[in-house]
Amino acid sequence: MGKFLRWVVFGVTLFFLVTTLKAHWLEVKSLNLGGIRWRILPMATMVTLLAHTWAGLVWTWILNHLNQSVPTGLFIRVYLKTNIAKYLPGNVWHYYGRILAAKDANIPTFKATLSVLLEPLLMATAALINIILLPNHLSVSFNQPVKFISLFLLLLSLHPVVLNSLLRFLFKIKSQIKSQIKSEDDIPNSMNSMNNLTLEKYPLLPLVGELIFVCLRGTGFILTIFALGDVNLNQIPILIGAFSLAWVLGLVIPGAPGGLGVFESTAILLLQNTFPPSLLIGAIALYRLMSILAEAIGAGLSYIP
Repeated sequence: MGKFLRWVVFGVTLFFLVTTLKAHWLEVKSLNLGGIRWRILPMATMVTLLAHTWAGLVWTWILNHLNQSVPTGLFIRVYLKTNIAKYLPGNVWHYYGRILAAKDANIPTFKATLSVLLEPLLMATAALINIILLPNHLSVSFNQPVKFISLFLLLLSLHPVVLNSLLRFLFKIKSQIKSQIKSEDDIPNSMNSMNNLTLEKYPLLPLVGELIFVCLRGTGFILTIFALGDVNLNQIPILIGAFSLAWVLGLVIPGAPGGLGVFESTAILLLQNTFPPSLLIGAIALYRLMSILAEAIGAGLSYIP
């Protein structure tokens, strides 16, 4: 069922992108390549690479938060090396690679697993904070009290009491399923592992780190748009808010690996009334290329001793 849903999402997003491109093809063709600010594109790529490097640093903070001291430089390289694997079918191989690397560094499996579970959760939370606080199609429909309550509930969801309860609930369901194929002697061992798979304190520093990560990614996106057209200062909060919403949907909605298609479709829908369609389509396509290039550069640099 999950695989079928993934293909449905991919098909719908692909249809939307093709339809949008077809509707605005003449405008896209009319883009003046000579008018592109080519010097801005390397800056956008470097900012995106900086964002991924920063995310690797935040991963070490998450491990430290779990009382696991790790060599910062080594684990940033592991993060960059495995990051490109998210484009493989399944969209989980970058997490698997990080768990294996953490285990090789003598980090307990449950701590390594919890670190890679917390990372996308904190990233999504950081993006949602931007969505609540910055102007976008969702936030404009809410008044200030609703925004305050939403922000409070969002931050409360990361409290160890709430988060550990959720982890135990999910693990209980998983254990019930596995009990059909495992011997009963194995279940207590699994439950003991779950007792260790808990958060002891509020992950404030990692959350702030992921908030900076999302803003860095958004900055790379803004620079890419600026390379093709003009961006006013009052449009920057709108762009960060729209980017955060598009990015988090690409992260959580099952579709093509790496959020391909979902991010692009959402960004076009959110910004089509703010920028000319031709500029928007060109910038979003260019940003995807810049992002993949930045991740490839990061993976290549990670092999340098």
